[in-house]
Amino acid sequence: MPGLPRIDLAGVTVSRLIVGGNPFSGGSHQTAELSREMRDYYTVERIKATLRECEAEGIDTFLGRADNHIQRMLTEYWNEGGTVQWIAQTCPERASACDNLRQAAATGARCGYLHGGHADRLVEAGQFDTIREVLRVGRELGLVMGVAGHDPRTHLEVAERNLGAQFHCCSFYNLGGARGETYLAEDRDRMLDTVQELPAPVVGYKIMAAGRNEPEEAFGYALRRLRPTDAVCVGVFPKHRPDEIRQNAELTRRYSEG
Repeated sequence: MPGLPRIDLAGVTVSRLIVGGNPFSGGSHQTAELSREMRDYYTVERIKATLRECEAEGIDTFLGRADNHIQRMLTEYWNEGGTVQWIAQTCPERASACDNLRQAAATGARCGYLHGGHADRLVEAGQFDTIREVLRVGRELGLVMGVAGHDPRTHLEVAERNLGAQFHCCSFYNLGGARGETYLAEDRDRMLDTVQELPAPVVGYKIMAAGRNEPEEAFGYALRRLRPTDAVCVGVFPKHRPDEIRQNAELTRRYSEG
């Protein structure tokens, strides 16, 4: 089996396919029933088994929340010999994003980033100094630091103001504000046009519209339009698709080859 292509995030090498953590935490972005099913399915043992399967398919990076549940799980996984590295997402419910990054760095994160909804709100409010400070603190902790966002303007403002982002996590769909969980096809095009203007690497997420898009189309669209230096982040729920991880890796290899 050929390995997955890899990209560079300011000195941290990651597989071009990154496994996302929303399903591990019961975040389906579909229905309350599906979210509950994910929480019931994803015991700590099943999460660790999923990460080991990712290892076997060449997926070497996990992107997930810096909450106590995920940090405890990762500590167990690494103590048992796991090798997948962690990009830590700040938790918007925490009082301090900087303190959350300190905890993540102490646990073993390689990279960190400011939560997308949080970043969108800070940009909307013009609180650019807050973003700059979070990114500065993370870098001083030894983390490669990025910013997530659903609104293309978030990424453009962060880049144009030189706030210190070393990578961007770009949602293919704009779920912010009054729109809520609305997945519009034109959002993908708008964000992918924005990606071309960003000087730093990008991790595209929600490429599957939280399970609403067909995998072949979603991976093909994302990897053809992203730059070769960019990656995709995709969560998995193998309860209903046992071969999902292998299939995602195969699609990444296929569409990374052109």
